[in-house]
Amino acid sequence: MAGSAWPIHGEITGPIVMIGFGSIGRGALPLIERHFRYDKSRMTVIDPVDTNRALLDERGIRFIQTRVTRENYRELLTPLLTQGTGQGFCVNLSVDTSSLDLIRLCRELGVLYIDTVVEPWAGFYLDPALGSAGRTNYALRETVREEKFRNPSGTTAISTCGANPGMVSWFVKQALLDLARDMNLDFTEPATEDRQGWAGLMQKVGVKGIHIAERDTQRTRRPKPLNVFWNTWSVEGFIAEGLQPSELGWGTHEKWRPENAREHEKGCKAAIYLDQPGANTRVRTWCPTPGPQYGFLVTHNESISIADFFTLRGEGGEVLYRPTCHYAYHPCNDAVLSLHEMFGAAGKPQPVQHVLDEDELVDGIDELGVLLYGHAKNAYWFGSQLSLEETRKLAPYQNATGLQVSSAVLAGMVWALENPNAGIVEADEMDYRRCLEVQMPYLGPVRGYYTDWTPLTDRPGLFPEDIDPSDPWQFRNILVR
Repeated sequence: MAGSAWPIHGEITGPIVMIGFGSIGRGALPLIERHFRYDKSRMTVIDPVDTNRALLDERGIRFIQTRVTRENYRELLTPLLTQGTGQGFCVNLSVDTSSLDLIRLCRELGVLYIDTVVEPWAGFYLDPALGSAGRTNYALRETVREEKFRNPSGTTAISTCGANPGMVSWFVKQALLDLARDMNLDFTEPATEDRQGWAGLMQKVGVKGIHIAERDTQRTRRPKPLNVFWNTWSVEGFIAEGLQPSELGWGTHEKWRPENAREHEKGCKAAIYLDQPGANTRVRTWCPTPGPQYGFLVTHNESISIADFFTLRGEGGEVLYRPTCHYAYHPCNDAVLSLHEMFGAAGKPQPVQHVLDEDELVDGIDELGVLLYGHAKNAYWFGSQLSLEETRKLAPYQNATGLQVSSAVLAGMVWALENPNAGIVEADEMDYRRCLEVQMPYLGPVRGYYTDWTPLTDRPGLFPEDIDPSDPWQFRNILVR
């Protein structure tokens, strides 16, 4: 598509405030311009640095160079979000800003809201006083879910809607339906809000677990220098989540857990965490292009939300079925090297942190999908295989990783405009068909692949291993120890 061929998905009648103008904010801007009618004179971008200010100045978009803090967010945002008539929209693509506090403010003001992560105020991720459990995404998610349960109705606020978390939840539903059809099962697709219906279908299909299985093969023009952290998306965000404890939704089929695994005492109890950093925890997984690979078990909201959404309960509330779910992420090679360097230096981040843009990269794809495993057809990967080359043709100011995220933000914004009074929702609770319909033009090839690979396949066998040969898909066999 080009020029006027891009569809207008709706009108934002009030002001737009974008908090954060890093790699994802920069990439989301042209998508907002293409697909919405809005008053540019009432759009404001807020960021503590002015690195990309030229993109805003040439468009006549107001820029405020400041940091949104616990002390100033109400005074700063309220007049911007309520300027003039119509319903405003807050697009939060920042770090170190409390998602919960911003959600509360926006809903008080009747303003639509979207973010890509449940973000806390600055200092949370590295606060030793919180303990491991207190620093988890589980703990952060529970604060937003508690707010939802206390105030279930009202203005729509979409929590954690990027590529992952976000898009991958829509992929899970599509992949599950593919499996059910390919197995010739007799079923009816559940309604969007029918959590028990979806959980029952997943149990019927026989899915034991889900990997958010990703391989980023984008390559740079020159080697990574020493003492620099390179990544294809927010370095600050990746380091923060990488230093949080590993987390995973914990399935009912699991018979073993690591010695450092811990349960949560409150909340949905759909997940556990490991007393070790996610970016230093490896798992065995599979993606179509590389085949078998190692990934990092980095904590993400979708690991918990998907497991929670697909939990089947009995009449007394007891858990009858739940899939294991976790991220299995192989970032670009430069990011892997950066992590190795950082952990080798006692976890101290490099002084220079840089997001590789589309001009610094030469080729590669971001292969991001969901691997549903343990069923009668073994394992099924479904996802996006977006290349850098195609990204350059589709949208400016971003690489393949960024476009998968920014296009999911676009889809979430469209859904919010079409459902302005849905309360607080996660991607799992949204209409996956509508969201993928909006996002699909930006995802490159979106395909499904069956594989006969399991975590027990082709292990070298040169040393004794503590594995469970009776069930290849036990986490005991997936975790690299």
